[in-house]
Amino acid sequence: MLQQFDPRNKNIKVWVGHRLVERADAKVSVFDSSVQGGDAVWEGMRVYENGVFCLERHLDRLEDSARAMAFESIPTRASIKSAIKATLEANGMTKDTHIRLTLTRGEKITSGMDPRLNQSGPTLIVLAEWKPPVYDNETGIRIMTSTIRRNSPMHVDSKIHHNNLINNILAKIQANHAGVDSALMLDNLGFIAEMNGTNIFMVKNGRLLTPTADACLHGITRGLVIELAQANGVAVEERNISLTELYAADEAFGTGSMGELTPIVEVDGRVLVNRSQSNLTAQLIHWFQGVHEKLSTPLESL
Repeated sequence: MLQQFDPRNKNIKVWVGHRLVERADAKVSVFDSSVQGGDAVWEGMRVYENGVFCLERHLDRLEDSARAMAFESIPTRASIKSAIKATLEANGMTKDTHIRLTLTRGEKITSGMDPRLNQSGPTLIVLAEWKPPVYDNETGIRIMTSTIRRNSPMHVDSKIHHNNLINNILAKIQANHAGVDSALMLDNLGFIAEMNGTNIFMVKNGRLLTPTADACLHGITRGLVIELAQANGVAVEERNISLTELYAADEAFGTGSMGELTPIVEVDGRVLVNRSQSNLTAQLIHWFQGVHEKLSTPLESL
């Protein structure tokens, strides 16, 4: 599924460093760590009519990731919120918006891997675009299993939300060549980890299952779905899940800020058959939409 260009984004303003610039001028230095080695952390957030969704959770994870990467300095939460607010206001965005918030280690004094070469502090980027959910959440998506494995904690821990996404990109390339919407990535033991851009859940006999967050990102939407299910009396299991189990699922769906909750209708050419006639995906979407206001930070409060 290929995103299309939205003409409303042609002349957007982007926050880079300490100021707003026009889209055409939204650039970082060739010496910036994000260019030199993918040395940056990021968050994807959605803006609804009620404000920025799960903002505090996203900022917590951003800071956790930056500290794990030993960033020497991290902007204050107040300054990040101020940059987000300025960006949204400059673009007149109050809904149907996706924010990609990036914090790089900053500009180096010369090319090299050593973080001690970064002596100017981090670079903050707030890229807000008009972007409704990117998947077809009505019809659902088709996925295939990639040969590219998701990182485990003994490689690059997926709990660091970093910008080095080459394995995910390679998996997506395989999905593109296969003519499906997304790639399913396994862990180093062959269990399901997540898709190339979203976490994954399956439903079997009324129970909600999802892989443990070992080789997958501990997604904000993923965590919220688990909370909503448990609050509504749905049994949730976080454990190793094999492909064979997914092939026999009654329902399956992906979760993420880009696409929210997206039904999966086919895995590796196998159409999922809902033998239990459950309707849990639709219920979770309803519960998810019901907490938008409660979990959103109003723009005027930023």
